[in-house]
Amino acid sequence: MHSISITTRRRNELVDITSQVAELVNKSGISSGSCILYVPHTTAGVTINESYDPDVAADIIAALNRLVPAGADYQHTEGNADAHIKSVLVGCSLTIPVENGQLALGRWQGIFFCEFDGPRQRRCLVQLLGNKNKPQEE
Repeated sequence: MHSISITTRRRNELVDITSQVAELVNKSGISSGSCILYVPHTTAGVTINESYDPDVAADIIAALNRLVPAGADYQHTEGNADAHIKSVLVGCSLTIPVENGQLALGRWQGIFFCEFDGPRQRRCLVQLLGNKNKPQEE
């Protein structure tokens, strides 16, 4: 099990963690298998979406804020009820195939840690399952 440390800077933001996850896969030596990501926080999540254009992440945050506004009439009165609901909508785990030692992401896809109650210090757990490259016989 690996852990990626994430420092968020805003109450709501999507942080691209693709390179950190890809580095763990690369260092593991796994040639094929699965990469499982899990966020152990109730006001955060993890998702895959376009990472090329940062406006996509901004649009996702804006849409979630319209759908689940902060300060609405929630029964949970700690001031972060919207963050809990956004976390449920996005989800807290992903499974990504590993093929030929690489994450099997599409051309424009990236992995995003989703912060809904920041700024905070967070983590994303990464479990790698699969077959390692076997040395070639000479």
